[in-house]
Amino acid sequence: MNDPLAVIAEMPGVPEAVAEARKAVDRLYGHRVLRRKSPEVSARSALRGARASAALDGADIPLEAVPETVDPVVQGSLRVSAELGRLGATWRTAPRQVLARLHTLAAAGHGDDLGRPRSSVTAPDPLGLGAAPGPEETVARVDGLVGLLTRPTTAPALVLAAVVHAELAVLRPFGSADGVVARAAERLTLVEHGLDPKSLVAVEVGHLELGTAYPQGLRAYLSGTPDGVATWVRHCADAVVLGAREATAICEAMQRG
Repeated sequence: MNDPLAVIAEMPGVPEAVAEARKAVDRLYGHRVLRRKSPEVSARSALRGARASAALDGADIPLEAVPETVDPVVQGSLRVSAELGRLGATWRTAPRQVLARLHTLAAAGHGDDLGRPRSSVTAPDPLGLGAAPGPEETVARVDGLVGLLTRPTTAPALVLAAVVHAELAVLRPFGSADGVVARAAERLTLVEHGLDPKSLVAVEVGHLELGTAYPQGLRAYLSGTPDGVATWVRHCADAVVLGAREATAICEAMQRG
């Protein structure tokens, strides 16, 4: 069977980066706090992840102010984060349905076409990636992405999650709140495909901490070259390492009381 993800998994530097991310997650999962309080750590990680995802879309609100803010981007990111735990099983069998739900949550109040593919030939470009593909190409590529999510692969979860994130970020299939949807889909993939089953890793925080490497990595992916795609996957591995570090800090703070 053709397995394009397995090819990506063997690109230069990708196996090593994936292994480092796996080690970081394994170290996190060994923390003693998680024996009794993993749901609380997951909830705190989700809040930090939602805040970071909104910040990547330009709504940079201090963490302590997030629960009270009325900023629509932050509120959309929070709604998405709160729903992820209920979407896992459906993500494996009907990812298109989950993407529509994520967009409905993320973009509530942005228009009447919630959860529907954009018909416009243009889409907002908050990351400076350039023009989005037209509607027909976008639909075709989303179909391809759904295929990747629903058929077996030997590639690690991180590789699949990286491709899911990049495709949604560059296609901008809905024309609003696409970045929030892309990052939520990445996190959901890491959870449902076994790298982070308890949703502890604040991978969105990792992307934010990496600064300009985030849009640069997406532009590298857009090049379509093996080096460009590998650059993006390595970036995502780095984001997982930093997200695991953020979750470890949460555990340490809880341990100190």
